[in-house]
Amino acid sequence: MAGFGYELGLLKRIRRSGWWHIGVRDPESVAEHTMRAAQLAALIAAEEGADPARAAFLALWHDTQETRTGDLPHTATAYLTKPDPRQITADQTAELPPQSQEAVRGAVAEYEARETLEARCAKDADKLEMLLQAVEYRETGVSRTEGWIDSARKSFHTETSRKIAEAAVTLSPLSWRDR
Repeated sequence: MAGFGYELGLLKRIRRSGWWHIGVRDPESVAEHTMRAAQLAALIAAEEGADPARAAFLALWHDTQETRTGDLPHTATAYLTKPDPRQITADQTAELPPQSQEAVRGAVAEYEARETLEARCAKDADKLEMLLQAVEYRETGVSRTEGWIDSARKSFHTETSRKIAEAAVTLSPLSWRDR
């Protein structure tokens, strides 16, 4: 478990690479993205009548495979076969005790299948977090973030996520300070 803990620590240093394409000098890390995605997943799930803790747990594990692959931008998909996150997770967790293996592998499998409401809330949170980050970068002067915003807005499964996204694109990222 200690070794896997060290491996997970890489997520704090792996940068979300797509942002470099539009000139973000120091993009968020995978861990930073994952934290807000998990928090958003819990909120979306609460509003959708799903289990907030489960949705957050699924979001927490959704990108851990990037310790092995790095964060591949969508432009790489034309040249690479996307590795199966379930297989990477199986490799990552091979040395864990059985209960821990099942917890992590089950979360990744559920997230990837998108058959449960919690998994759909977690996926929406992943996209919503990207949208929020794009708006934040746009507000600091980074141009060409609209592709990320538009992509996210087209991919939501839940009404809650659509409503949050619509509000987010019209608000300043600092609007919370005026409350």
